[in-house]
Amino acid sequence: MGRFEPDYTNILDCARNREAKRLPLYEHSIAPEKMEEITGKKFASLIEGDAADRKEFFRNYCGFFRDMGYDTVSFERLITEVMPGHGALYYHTEGVIKDRADFEKYPWEEIPGRFWEANRVCYESLREGLPAGMKAVGGPGNGVFECVQDLVGFEDLCYIALDDPELYEDLFRKVGEVCRAIWEQMIAEFGDVYCVFRFGDDLGFKSSTLIDPADIRKLIFPIYREIVKEVHAAGKPFLLHSCGCIFELMEDLISAVGIDAKHSNEDQIAKFPVWVEKYGDRIGNFGGIDTDAVCHLGYEEMKEYITEVVEKCKGHGGFAFGSGNSIPAYVPAEGYLNMVKIVRELRGDFT
Repeated sequence: MGRFEPDYTNILDCARNREAKRLPLYEHSIAPEKMEEITGKKFASLIEGDAADRKEFFRNYCGFFRDMGYDTVSFERLITEVMPGHGALYYHTEGVIKDRADFEKYPWEEIPGRFWEANRVCYESLREGLPAGMKAVGGPGNGVFECVQDLVGFEDLCYIALDDPELYEDLFRKVGEVCRAIWEQMIAEFGDVYCVFRFGDDLGFKSSTLIDPADIRKLIFPIYREIVKEVHAAGKPFLLHSCGCIFELMEDLISAVGIDAKHSNEDQIAKFPVWVEKYGDRIGNFGGIDTDAVCHLGYEEMKEYITEVVEKCKGHGGFAFGSGNSIPAYVPAEGYLNMVKIVRELRGDFT
């Protein structure tokens, strides 16, 4: 077996909906704790340390993607983490904005500065740590909907939509302004680091969208469109990660928003080939195997699953293979390693 040579243009081709020279592996994220378990090296906490610590973190973090056979490194820092009073979405805390008074006194103008103060050194360290042939996929994490939920809470957001429609709209407008400001700086400063820009914004669940599709089209998609337009102006493709049953929104995302590629699939909603068959002539598709299957299938069952998916997706535009969601810490190392091994066998890495 020859030494693996990363080539980020494989992922770039997929995002531009061109069939890559070899089937690329892709993950929205891999928990550093899972990387530690697999490699036996402790490094996850170093990202919060000094310059030397961060250098060592990215040496291990980027090296893991390279050693597993990836062409790119997935990396983002969350906008929600620097928003004062955040936590309603991820940590189920009480929302910090409940009414107009809360909205008016909230320090919106501070958030872009807080984001860069907290995260610029990480993006700079990522730039220095990328192995030869690799670039990154990602950017500032979180879309508009997730940021709004993290400040308000989903249930309270639904109440606000009914009780104060003007505040409801203003929340999305103001968060959109914050996100755009962060993205403008991201593109300007780190366009050389990323071959594909993306954010994750989970718009749906297993049977439908989380809020009225009309609200998504009116309040969320115009902000997406402006960010995507800026990404395109920088010569980069845009990948949207969005979980849930969002088939009702896909035409808008492709035609009106202008996404180049989409990630996330769950078998209970639709198997990955369904997404590819529906949209593979227009956008790249990233994903492949339900994360639950990575957790529970044995090697032979997984090989049959993955082989079938790959065969069905051939000839339907650009696609990159990985889990339909991510590899969090709870995914068994054996399942993840089996997935990677099977894909690399199918593309001939070991011959």
